[in-house]
Amino acid sequence: MLADADLATIAELMSSHRATLLLALIGGSTLSASELSARAGISPSLASAHLSKLLDGGLLAVHQHGRQRHYRLASPHVAEVIEAMLTLAPHRRAASLRDANHGHAIRHARTCYDHLAGTLGVTLTDALCHQHLIEPGDNHYRLTPAGEARLAELGLDVDALRARRRAFARPCLDWTERRPHLAGALGAGIARRMLDLDWVKPVPGTRALRVTDTGRRRLRDELAINLAPSPPVGK
Repeated sequence: MLADADLATIAELMSSHRATLLLALIGGSTLSASELSARAGISPSLASAHLSKLLDGGLLAVHQHGRQRHYRLASPHVAEVIEAMLTLAPHRRAASLRDANHGHAIRHARTCYDHLAGTLGVTLTDALCHQHLIEPGDNHYRLTPAGEARLAELGLDVDALRARRRAFARPCLDWTERRPHLAGALGAGIARRMLDLDWVKPVPGTRALRVTDTGRRRLRDELAINLAPSPPVGK
């Protein structure tokens, strides 16, 4: 017989170093233990100890690649829960110009596991709603016939997306914009298509995305989205 949920078990996992490791993976990356230790600025042995705790807590999954273990978030749901938790977290001041540039970049465009987030993700979702290509429901979005036709023109196989074993189209609360962006199989499909078309490109070593000149032009022409140029990321 069950009682209440044990929230304390999850809360105890959220040390500073573990939070950094989770944030390194929230963009959908699969990273080795050595890459994660470098991202967190801690020793490999300490990173391994933290990763084991996150694995035991069900937040991470791991697979062996040769002699290395590679880690990812356990599911899209974990990423969405972390994104929602970030809306409650206080803002952290930038420690350097590089830190500030990184903050601007992830607010402008990033991946939230496998779908688009930040200004890009929210603006895209708003545009799809305003043009009646998707319609909000009770914790889901409905793709309209006009939306299905428009996305097919962009090369999306909507039937294949519907067949996936996950929610088709649902809102995910964006922690920087404090409004929902599009998640689920449809959100992932749109993100994948924009990457394939080179409308967006990953920024190495971060979860940020750079919207290309082609992407800005096509977003304007295809979906009436006017997006500012991506901010610089670097030193």
